[in-house]
Amino acid sequence: MKLFKRLSFAAVLISATALTPLNAQSTPDSEGNDANLIAADGQQLFGKNDPNVRRATAQVNSEIITGTDMDHRLALIVAANENKLPPEELARFRAQILTNLIDETLQIQEAAANKIEVTDAEVDQYFDRVAQQNFKRPANQVEKYLTSIGASVATLKRQIKGELSWSRLLSRNVRPSANVSDDEVNAIIERIKATKGTTEYRLGEIYLSATPEAMPAVTENAKKIIDQLRQGANFVAYARQFSEASTASVGGDLGWLSLAQLPSSLATAAAGMNSNEVQAVASPGGISILLLIDKRQVAMSDPRDSVLSLKQIAITFPAGTAEAQIAPLVKRFSEETQQIAGCGVADEMAAKLGADVVNRDGIKIRDLPAPLQQVMLDLQIGQSTPPYGSLQDGVRVFVLCGRDAPEVAASESFDEIMSRLEEERVNKRARIYLRDLRRDAVIEYN
Repeated sequence: MKLFKRLSFAAVLISATALTPLNAQSTPDSEGNDANLIAADGQQLFGKNDPNVRRATAQVNSEIITGTDMDHRLALIVAANENKLPPEELARFRAQILTNLIDETLQIQEAAANKIEVTDAEVDQYFDRVAQQNFKRPANQVEKYLTSIGASVATLKRQIKGELSWSRLLSRNVRPSANVSDDEVNAIIERIKATKGTTEYRLGEIYLSATPEAMPAVTENAKKIIDQLRQGANFVAYARQFSEASTASVGGDLGWLSLAQLPSSLATAAAGMNSNEVQAVASPGGISILLLIDKRQVAMSDPRDSVLSLKQIAITFPAGTAEAQIAPLVKRFSEETQQIAGCGVADEMAAKLGADVVNRDGIKIRDLPAPLQQVMLDLQIGQSTPPYGSLQDGVRVFVLCGRDAPEVAASESFDEIMSRLEEERVNKRARIYLRDLRRDAVIEYN
């Protein structure tokens, strides 16, 4: 298992990549958890709120969740959103965090009841990985940073323990019965062969379950999440925090799917979406917030997998340089670099312009920024891209020195298909398992 593998701290609570989800969330509506208190004019609060006093917010089978626990989780989310969350979003996040902590507590309790142990040493080991991969600093420095933003090491370690506990519980009690037959896999392989050249979609999903009674509130919640995503919020972060599917642990990534593999409502939506578009869609048992990450042709090579050899020519500007001074420099840089005829003269041109040159080999087109991908697809060997950049980071062009065509795309292997089908079944049964734990729990709110 790998925990917290790929993401930067932009998504701390959000960045585990191979475990079953920390929690499956429900709507912050029906438990009486409204975090907003409205006082009439002329009234005031008496007393002082001491952040060092841990107040019980809820008891889950007699285990206490405190306001401090919630505050520390909220601090991580605020930091991940660069302190730009509006007050109404903070209230909604607090309600969701309480739901998350309740689910997390139920998962840890159920694992303990099944005599599944996660040791402190195991938690510490994964935490050290978080420190290195997500915070880019040693664990002892992470503690200082978390304290500075109002969070704590304890809140991350509790989350790690919850994820490990739930993953091991599912591995013991659920995964053995999620069997997939060879015939099922072979049927999918035949379908892939029959659909060669058709379109596959790589989708991200934030799944929100909803009963018919709760559907209006969940729909409203989905709209608010979409608003935040369209304003630049990190989809992976929101999937990690809100999605009730097991894919929450990988930022909601569903992988590559054909429309035939999706429920009809999701298939219809995906077929009409553009790359990086998000949309709320009614799905079985709730609402799915879909992100179209990418498209490709089944069992066909994709030109965006072409491997490039590039020269990057860049100019930078001293701090404080006025835009009026920079404009003529950029104009000359643009005119001169567009005259480049082959990489052989790129170094000479860079010297003439006082620019830096860096060789960039082994770059796939799909790994470049989106605006540059189509430019590279249309570029001929020896030509340069239009200049791009900013006053702060400088202006640069790429000169295309070589392009290696992609190999024919490999289809999913037998084992990969079997693993995917098993994961889908585990995911479905995990949601039912957690639903039953919620129903049987004794939860008291304060």
